[in-house]
Amino acid sequence: MAPLIPPRGVWVPVPTLFHSPSDSVQKTASNQLALNLEAQVGHAVQLAKDGITGLVLLGSSGEAVHLTRTERSALVKAVRTGLDDAGFKDYPIMAGVLTNGLDETLQQLKDFAEAGAQWGLVLVPGYFGAGATQEGIVEYFSIVEQQSPIPVLVYNYPGVTNGVTVLPETYRKLAALEGVVGCKMSHGNVSYHVQVSLDPKIDQDKFRVFSGFGQQLGPIVLFGAAGVIDGLSAFYPKTVVKLFNLLEKGPFSQETKPEISRLQYLVSLAEEFIVRNGIAGIKEGVFRVKGFGTSAGVRPPLVGRMKDEEWEKARKEFLAGIDEVESTL
Repeated sequence: MAPLIPPRGVWVPVPTLFHSPSDSVQKTASNQLALNLEAQVGHAVQLAKDGITGLVLLGSSGEAVHLTRTERSALVKAVRTGLDDAGFKDYPIMAGVLTNGLDETLQQLKDFAEAGAQWGLVLVPGYFGAGATQEGIVEYFSIVEQQSPIPVLVYNYPGVTNGVTVLPETYRKLAALEGVVGCKMSHGNVSYHVQVSLDPKIDQDKFRVFSGFGQQLGPIVLFGAAGVIDGLSAFYPKTVVKLFNLLEKGPFSQETKPEISRLQYLVSLAEEFIVRNGIAGIKEGVFRVKGFGTSAGVRPPLVGRMKDEEWEKARKEFLAGIDEVESTL
């Protein structure tokens, strides 16, 4: 049977929500903030209602590296069950695999398949930096896709893999693997997005190209990319979805160009809030705008809890425009 292909659109790299330090169930045995699965499910269901295409659980924004195997499985299972119970049966879920070893990668993929995820988003292993050759990357994913119980996407995030970057010609080889059904490029090289999205030797119906940056949504979707896996859409989902839907209608026209340009500007400006505040900023936005989780809910060494005056300053500088649009949708 042919592997399931992830749908085009706007996906959210969902932050993992923890209990507040003041909650009675705040701590795990290791003295870290405990998972808040109730809030996690509530946020997931709200994103589905807001028109988000699918969720990426346990990616970089989901602090997967801070969770145990038991916690990761419990989170995916809780979200899958919560979405099904809310009427979103078979709603698209990817689960992130952020490790370097083949055996552990395959174990996590097995766990996530059993918990209800349809795809694995597998980080390109980069512990050894330049030692991770392009040939080695292809060999790694060849083994993964042959043994994984679910299809996988290639997750290239040079910022956390010692600068390892998958080249366009390597994507051509990866796209030829049956169980590799797409990629997420979390870097600013728009040319690589466009080259892979337009490569005539890659079947775009079987290999989907996603960016990790909403700043690039317009430039890449207009040239064939499948969409974004974007942190801003965790708390301003409707605006990002509206921009994607306008872009999907085709090239700029006199009718759509002004609105596409306006929305892309507001999205790009708002993304600066995330660029400057990282994962903690995404959680701050989810808490302040959507009402889920807590502003202090990150695990060390990350630090959360933005002061009210800091939030208000950032909101006025970066978020006021998109906040106004979101409220009308």
